[in-house]
This record gives sequence, structure tokens and C-alpha cells, in this order.
Amino acid sequence: MNKFPYKSILLLCLILLLSISAFSQKKSISITIDDVPNTRKYKKENFNLTFLKVLDSMDIPFTIFINEAKLFNNEFENENKELLEMWIQNRNSIVGNHSYSHARYSAVGFDKFVQEIEKGEILTKEYAANYKKGLKYFRFPYNDMGEDSTQHKQIRDFLKSKDYVIAPFTVESSDWMYNYVYLHYLNTGEIDKAAAIGEQYVKKTIELLSFYESMANSIYKRSIKHIYLCHDNAINTDYIGEIIVRLKKEDYEIVSFEESLTDPIYSQKDTYYKKWGISWLYRYVETQDARVQWMKQEPDLSEINHLYEEISQKN
Repeated sequence: MNKFPYKSILLLCLILLLSISAFSQKKSISITIDDVPNTRKYKKENFNLTFLKVLDSMDIPFTIFINEAKLFNNEFENENKELLEMWIQNRNSIVGNHSYSHARYSAVGFDKFVQEIEKGEILTKEYAANYKKGLKYFRFPYNDMGEDSTQHKQIRDFLKSKDYVIAPFTVESSDWMYNYVYLHYLNTGEIDKAAAIGEQYVKKTIELLSFYESMANSIYKRSIKHIYLCHDNAINTDYIGEIIVRLKKEDYEIVSFEESLTDPIYSQKDTYYKKWGISWLYRYVETQDARVQWMKQEPDLSEINHLYEEISQKN
């Protein structure tokens, strides 16, 4: 009896299993950028959109979350609208609503926050339609989804009625604090200190991703499709390129936000009903005790927090 066919079948099955295992361990991350457009920085750069040029040079997908109030915070309204349109028309961008003026939901309440959502989509929808793009994602300012389960349910129901998808994230590295310190050193001419903060930001971002990767592997027994949250600011303009290089060295594929959302983890129930903007990995943990235990293991940000507090008190 010829056993060769059976051996071939066994070999093919083994190869298939190994392929499935390798695929399930493939690492990926999407880049999302909040507080777009940074009109003050645009003016400072003599109306050159440096951040977008950096992203274009790397040819990676990214998603922007827009605050339309920024268009009217100086006398250059026409230039600011052109800036927003450049972000939206970019072939690599996906467009999201971040409320009109970056209001905190738990502070302003449901009715006013609904107005923020609707006012924040007017120009964005118009520009997106001009480039055959939709507007289906909403990210809460501060990732504050309400002070209790009642506020959470109210706003979820409203967003669902508007066909919005709530935008999650798994990784963020307090880039707003790093940016504040970074700009301070640039403004005082302490270039070496600014560069050190930039490098520290890159290092801490990778550290935090590594932590959340380990957390995901511990809970889900596999790598997940991560979502990185950062902001339209100076430190990302200057260091996002270095972060992307590091991510690729760590074998991460940069994918679209839509691709990240295909991961089944994002269809889980959010069990966190407070106002703080924590990672969605924490939101999916079932008990507060277990959540706190994970949080205690997170890489330390006390150094940048101390610097931020020290400098902000002087300014």
C-alpha cells in the first residue's frame, strides 16, 4: 500500500497550521491623529503643512479627528480652511469627527455635547464628500465618554442614530505632555534638551506599545491590531518618522484604521463607565480590580509628568 498520499496530506496540514499560527501572530498598528488641524502651528510654519509632508514621505495610512473650531481661532480663516481641505483630500487619510471645540462630555452634559458633535461635522462632511469620502468615525475629546453608565448609554445611542462608529485606541503615550516640554525648550533655545525630550518620547511610545502588546497576548493569547493615538503637534511633526521606523523594526505593519477595526476585540462590551480616557484594552477588562492590576504594570511616565508640572507652573 502506498502511504505517500497520507504523508503528503499530513505535511500539508502541518504547513497550513503553521501558516495560520504565523498569521495570527502578525503585528499591526494604525496611526490616528487628534486635534486636526493645528492652525497655530500652520501659521508659525508660514502656511507649510510639514506634518502632512512627513506622513506623505512615508506613504502610510492615517486617520484624522477634526475640531472645526480651530478654523476660526485666528484671522486666517481662508488659509485654515485650505489646511483642513489638504488633510481631508490626502489619498492616505480617513476622516473623523472630534467635536467642534474639543468639549469634555462629562462637563458639558448630553444636550450641549450633541450640539458639539453636529456643529463639528458641517465643513468636514462637505469637504469629505468633495473627495468621495465619508464621515463615520467619532472620537471623544479626552476619550471622556461620560461620568456614569447613564451618560455612556445616552451618547452611544445618539451616535448610533447618526451612524457614527466610536473610535477606540489601544496605545497612547501622553504626547501632549511631551509636546509642551518640547516646545518650551525650543522656545528658550535649549535645542539639546528639546532633542532629548523628542528621543524620550519615541522611546516611551515603543515601551508603552510593548506593554500593551504583552497585555493583549496575556488576555487574548495573540497579537491584536493596535490603534495608536497621537496629536497634530510639533513633537509628532518632528518625531513621527522615527516612531514609524521603530515600529517597522519591531515588525509592525502600518495599516489603516478600518483594518484595525476588523479585529474582533473591538466588538467586545465596554465595561468601563467613568470619564477617564483609558486604553480600550482596559475598558474591556471585566472588573475594576483586574483593571487596576494591569494599570500598575504600565511603564512609568512620572519623569515627563514632573517636567510638565514644573514648567507649566512657571509659565
